[in-house]
Amino acid sequence: MKPGHGEIVLAEGDVEVPEQEAELIAAFRAELDAGMWAAVPTEAPGGRRQAELVTDFSEVPREAERVIFFPRAAGGSPALSPARGATGR
Repeated sequence: MKPGHGEIVLAEGDVEVPEQEAELIAAFRAELDAGMWAAVPTEAPGGRRQAELVTDFSEVPREAERVIFFPRAAGGSPALSPARGATGR
C-alpha cells in the first residue's frame, strides 16, 4: 500500500517457474533493502484478517497470493528485526 495510491503491484509470477521465482525474490529483497517490512495475509478463525511478518522469501508460503510491504514506523531501525523485539527506541 502506498498512501494515496492504494495497492501497487511490484511483481507477479509463478514460484514454480524458476525465472519468475528469481524475479519475485529480487523484488522481495529490493523492498526489504529499502527498509520495508513484509507480511503475508492470513485469515484467522471467524474470518478475521491478519498478517504474518516474514523476513525472507523462503518464509512466504508457496500458496500465498500476495505479500504486503509497508514502511517501518518512524524512528525504527532497519538493523532490528521483529523477531529481535524491535521497539524503535
